[in-house]
Amino acid sequence: MLGKPVEGWSREDIIEYLKTADSYPLDDYIPELVQKNEKFKLSNYIIERGLRGKIKCALRDDDIDYTIINLELLEERGFNFTTYDVAEQWISKIPYAMTYTAEREAYRNIVIGLKPPQTASFWNPFREWIGAQIRADVFGYVLPGKPWKAAELAYRDATLSHIKNGVYGEMFVAATISASFFSENVLEAIEAGRSCIPRTSRLYEAIDSCISAWKKESNFEEAYNKLMEKYGKLNPIHTINNAVIVVLSLLYGESNFSKSISLAVTAGLDTDCNGATVGSIVGALVG
Repeated sequence: MLGKPVEGWSREDIIEYLKTADSYPLDDYIPELVQKNEKFKLSNYIIERGLRGKIKCALRDDDIDYTIINLELLEERGFNFTTYDVAEQWISKIPYAMTYTAEREAYRNIVIGLKPPQTASFWNPFREWIGAQIRADVFGYVLPGKPWKAAELAYRDATLSHIKNGVYGEMFVAATISASFFSENVLEAIEAGRSCIPRTSRLYEAIDSCISAWKKESNFEEAYNKLMEKYGKLNPIHTINNAVIVVLSLLYGESNFSKSISLAVTAGLDTDCNGATVGSIVGALVG
């Protein structure tokens, strides 16, 4: 909910908005501007329900849909569920219009009779975007201290709609959440999650680059700017650039829940996804 009003905004625009609202650095929900500014257009839905002082409940969002759907999947099928079971959950419980990017393409492919893993690759230009990464959380929650098992469940879920780094993103997040319950610090959790994805992948390299930048640079902004020179050209909802924001926010957030999610949201791109992922990991780490 912290990141939902500014979803898809650039870091520069978010900081400008917050400074205009006298709320930078961010340490509370996004406020409404007293004086309207045409540059920053928020939907009436967000203005009425998603800004500071207006939030009565979590707003419906695909990020939350899959957390609930995957919990029901585990309750109904257990830990031995298959990718076919995931497909059945989707078409029986999620309206087509409530799916987006890779999930919508995979949904269509299921309906026209394709089987996994072809559902992920056929006519699906979004197959390495962030959609699977946001579906990871429950698999980490239910398997505390078992990152490899959590990554395995995430793999079975992700391969319905994603390939390669799109799949590795969900595996990494599920494994990191799982490891967080028993880790001494956030770096230990990240390294446990990273160990569950292929060393030859671009995502593994990006996580490695985040850790190296954190060890060299004294503040978040310096590390962020350096890494976005390399990964910033990817689509704003690609897995890799958003995973970079997640890892940097975790490292520079220093296991402080509010600081960590605020860094993730202020960084821009897929702000609600990244804030929620960081919140899951730090929440598991510190309780």
